[in-house]
Amino acid sequence: MTYQAEVVVVGAGIAGGSLATALARRGKSVLLLDKSVVHKDVVRGEFLVPWGVEEATKLGVLDVLLAAGGHYTPFSVPYGEGVPPDVARTRRLDLSKLIAGVAGPLTFGHPQTCQALDDAAEAAGAAVLRGISDLKVEAGNPPTLSFSVGGQHQIVKPRLIVGADGRGSAVARQAGLRPTSDPDHHLMAGLLVDEVLDWPEDEFSIGTEGDVRFYVFPQGRGRMRLYFCYRLDQSARFSGADKERKFLEAFRLSCLPRSDLFVSAQPAGPCHGYPNADSWIDTPVAGGIVLIGDAAGHNDPTIGQGLALAFRDARLVSEALLGSEEWTTETFVPYAEERRERMKRLRFAARQVSILTAEFTEEARMRRQRVFARMAADPNLRVFMLPALKGPYGVPDHVYDQAAWDNLFS
Repeated sequence: MTYQAEVVVVGAGIAGGSLATALARRGKSVLLLDKSVVHKDVVRGEFLVPWGVEEATKLGVLDVLLAAGGHYTPFSVPYGEGVPPDVARTRRLDLSKLIAGVAGPLTFGHPQTCQALDDAAEAAGAAVLRGISDLKVEAGNPPTLSFSVGGQHQIVKPRLIVGADGRGSAVARQAGLRPTSDPDHHLMAGLLVDEVLDWPEDEFSIGTEGDVRFYVFPQGRGRMRLYFCYRLDQSARFSGADKERKFLEAFRLSCLPRSDLFVSAQPAGPCHGYPNADSWIDTPVAGGIVLIGDAAGHNDPTIGQGLALAFRDARLVSEALLGSEEWTTETFVPYAEERRERMKRLRFAARQVSILTAEFTEEARMRRQRVFARMAADPNLRVFMLPALKGPYGVPDHVYDQAAWDNLFS
């Protein structure tokens, strides 16, 4: 069988699947490709911040996320060192009030949501091919793409190739679009667990204790995604045959009520770690090729922006395609310019949040306690922590002023 399409999307994850769904539902001819045969737990991308829920809604795929098991967690409880758990509960934030029409952050399982988006794209008329190999792309007008699937070699000349194939994107590399990366500054590890039945399913928590920053994200029905952020020199901390047990034992934290719930939880996926750093491509566009999601660069995962960035990328690219019949490089200049500024703002925000919450010296601990006490006394100061929740344009511009952060830290 020979395949042809107006748009070929390489990468059937969150970014690629959502774009393919949105375009196919609007009548565009789409071919969605992925090298994997089945989506697997990659230990990332399962917490969608409120501004990302808004982006998924505008893109028109929120229905797919909810049908795939999307679970709202509107309440944030700031457990952490120096704050007794009962005091932390008095500071619980209701994030359903943050953005009009958004019921709060959304959690979901990454593999099943990717599959649900692929299925939605196919149901809307897209052709979906899994298990492809020997991918080659060439920029041009039109661009050219070739690949092998099922023992057959295919050559396609679509109007547009979208690279949504994640970090280390083959599309980006072959198109000559090279990322700029900051040095790694932390490690993150995560684990999916079951049988955490007594934690409130509408509450998540992110905090720091000792030499870790922890993340607790319920997905409903006793399932949770847990993460740790920790120092680069501890690369072996959660390794070895018993790494899952080491990981859960590390959740024996005094700031968390009933931390034994996590220690006794049942692993439901792999325990996997990866480095933290920002990576970006300032102009993720070449002749007949545009990059979205992690293929175009990713934010430091400390502040959990990956999914929101993917949905915004997909929305802006879909709007560019649906709003013009002239699909040229210039069509995507507004997208590239907006993404450049967006990533710049989130790089700044992530770095400041890391300095505040993910440094583990005694000096850093004292700074945290001082800053969080000031925020508790003056809720207006919480605006400095909001770019991750309300989005890069949802807070005043002074939040991105280094002098303002230095004043907050002083």
